[in-house]
Amino acid sequence: MRRLGKVSHYAKQGFLILRTDWVPSLNDPVVDKNLTVVGFVKDVFGPVKRPYVAVKPRVRDPENYVGALLYVDSSRKKPGKGKRKPVKGRHSKGGKARRPAPRKRG
Repeated sequence: MRRLGKVSHYAKQGFLILRTDWVPSLNDPVVDKNLTVVGFVKDVFGPVKRPYVAVKPRVRDPENYVGALLYVDSSRKKPGKGKRKPVKGRHSKGGKARRPAPRKRG
């Protein structure tokens, strides 16, 4: 679990905005001090050294979290699907697939 930062305000668009010293990954779960899931990281913006983070809340009253410290809990992160393996025979010789010729009408 890593400290994300202190919530500065609740935006009109429905995001909790906070400032941090590091860049979290998108869709990382965000928890409070009681390990209750507050939401997920949806955007990182601003300067590189101290970026802002927008958290999409999953709680009833997100306004109550203004001024609270939030954390990223990497143990709750959903396992990703990873890279997809290429399907054999889909493209000939690794090139771009061609569209079939249009059918003639009439």
